[in-house]
Amino acid sequence: MKITITGATGHLGTQIVKALSQLVPASQLNLGVHTVAKAAKFAAQGMTVTAMDYHDVDSLKPVLADSDVFIYVPSKSHDSYSRVSEFENVIQAAEASQVKHILVMGFIADQVNNPFALSAFYGYVPRRLAASRLRYTIIRNSLYADPLIPYLPELITRKNVIYPMADQALSFISQADSAAAFAKVATTAELLVNGKIYTLTQSQAYTMPALAQVLSQVSKQPIGYQPVTLAQFEKLYNQGNEGHMLGSMYAGGAMGLLSEVSNDYDTIMGHPAQSLTAFLQTNLPEKA
Repeated sequence: MKITITGATGHLGTQIVKALSQLVPASQLNLGVHTVAKAAKFAAQGMTVTAMDYHDVDSLKPVLADSDVFIYVPSKSHDSYSRVSEFENVIQAAEASQVKHILVMGFIADQVNNPFALSAFYGYVPRRLAASRLRYTIIRNSLYADPLIPYLPELITRKNVIYPMADQALSFISQADSAAAFAKVATTAELLVNGKIYTLTQSQAYTMPALAQVLSQVSKQPIGYQPVTLAQFEKLYNQGNEGHMLGSMYAGGAMGLLSEVSNDYDTIMGHPAQSLTAFLQTNLPEKA
């Protein structure tokens, strides 16, 4: 069996590789990466590591050749056009390389009325796969819980969660839980169903007062909820020109479009995803 993972040195990709290495021999793992040096630890374990570029179809084809399962994790970009262009290259290369099954990362902000800057891409993915010649499965993530850890000191200082979410809720999943589900689906024939779309969330979504309560509990510091405006939020977090993308995501959240809760994780793994409170308590530095 040959399992190919692209984006294998990114945050999620690295954890997917780690989860897969616990289920299959390293010799079955084939990693497509932009910078080979970043994957040296994987190569040392006996995994195949090959340089590739999402924007160069010819560089993708030899990486994908003879893949039984190809796990596609999109690159980090801030607009749907760039990601759709990348995805078209991926589809072309996967079809030409006769990939047997593609497992694609999706996101819950894929509704037709969602103002999120990347919603068009995530909505495009299932439609484009359905029109392709590929067998496919999609795993939609909810918001990653992981960024709350480095963000918590700022929230403690502010004494408030400031997401412009009005009275709506957010659902979360940890990257480790997401990666475990990707690895399980990729290696389990009964789960790797053509056309199947899974959604990964914890067992509940959180309104902002409820999120503030969890953050207060784990940090032992008083944190409330005092939202800023969308414009203020975009200006505050515009490092790397990400302000509009992040703001547009919470604009969708304020419409109730990021609150989906699913039991698919339990179906895949046989137990619920780690709760937000448990995740934060397990992963927060002692000083937090």
